[in-house]
Amino acid sequence: MSRSLKKGPYIDPKLLKKILKQKATDERTPIKTWARDSQVAPEFVGHRVGIHNGRKFVEILISEVMVSHRLGEFAPTRIFRSHGKVTKKIIEAT
Repeated sequence: MSRSLKKGPYIDPKLLKKILKQKATDERTPIKTWARDSQVAPEFVGHRVGIHNGRKFVEILISEVMVSHRLGEFAPTRIFRSHGKVTKKIIEAT
């Protein structure tokens, strides 16, 4: 279910404050954040953000096509290894 239009997009206030501070000082170090539920605002474009995926921070560069998506979409939390592999026992049985 989407968020009410009356409320507007959810943007983490601490993250927005850090982005605006970085914009004023023209510093380009990555900003670490745990706010995976925050939406990407147009002010974020061109900044590097380190999004926590539960184990480490995944650094991404925010571009215009990412606006209005959630930050968590760009830092996957699960790693797909593969489906079942053919083992040595199965090969010997045939």
